[in-house]
Amino acid sequence: MRLVVALGGNALLRRGEALTAGAQQHNIGLAARVLAELAAQGHQLIITHGNGPQVGLLALQSAAGPADGALPMDVLDAESEGWIGYAVELALRNALPPGTEIVTLLTQTLVDAADAAFRTPVKPVGPIYEEATAKRLAAAQQWSIAPDGNFWRRVVASPQPLGIIEMGSIRRLADAGAIVVCAGGGGIPVARAPDGKLVGVEAVVDKDATSALLAVQIDADMFIMLTDVDGVYLDFGTDHARMIAAAGPQALQGHDNAFKAGSMGPKVRAACAFVTATGRSAGIGQLADAIAMTRKNAGTIVTMESSGISYKA
Repeated sequence: MRLVVALGGNALLRRGEALTAGAQQHNIGLAARVLAELAAQGHQLIITHGNGPQVGLLALQSAAGPADGALPMDVLDAESEGWIGYAVELALRNALPPGTEIVTLLTQTLVDAADAAFRTPVKPVGPIYEEATAKRLAAAQQWSIAPDGNFWRRVVASPQPLGIIEMGSIRRLADAGAIVVCAGGGGIPVARAPDGKLVGVEAVVDKDATSALLAVQIDADMFIMLTDVDGVYLDFGTDHARMIAAAGPQALQGHDNAFKAGSMGPKVRAACAFVTATGRSAGIGQLADAIAMTRKNAGTIVTMESSGISYKA
């Protein structure tokens, strides 16, 4: 099968881990072994990844330098896409047979400069903070912040992806048999200026939304989102929590308010978008279950074959 596999930021850097290159490379090495197994089974891979923690760290480093040297968010998006893409490709080359074609492609994502998301930032970036620390930093740096579980994080605008500028190149590489690492962190957000030229914008595009768009346009047989939990839950964090084993997109959309914007909400919406557009299946689950998810034996599987919701026993 042709698979678009989205590596979530929490699959690459576990919650609470130090945001270091060493910790990230270790986790990416684990992910690469699973991806290599998928490739060994004959699946063709187009790989995307998150960048929330990494782009936030780069933003902090940039802000710590000279006042006139702070970099805009689109440039930080590009830096993080190059950083993580390099790390993923390096790990894959060490996990796959010599001569395997692997290409990492810096990817620009077209957005609307008038998107309402610029007025309501929701995309978490950077490390987690205690509430008092987050509010102090927000006041000093003029950040927007929001709760993230028991902690707080900076949030930035997350406009909807309208197109992938390098789509033609990605398609040609995939059709030639290469493993393609692309659309990292949702891609570098760009918009059309009045004269039609592309310009970078201050945002982070949700990587699951861009990955779903990519999966539709690349004609993927399945779209898989890997994170640090085993599936999507209703009533998560309560005594009544139930993991969804399979569901149809309409059934999930009926529970949209149950899935938080900073957590499973974007993944559920991305899965539903792909399945509705293609009639094929999407999966959400943990890295260790990636192979089982291709067989629809693990994670949460979103499919047109399910009209309602079934739960893991």
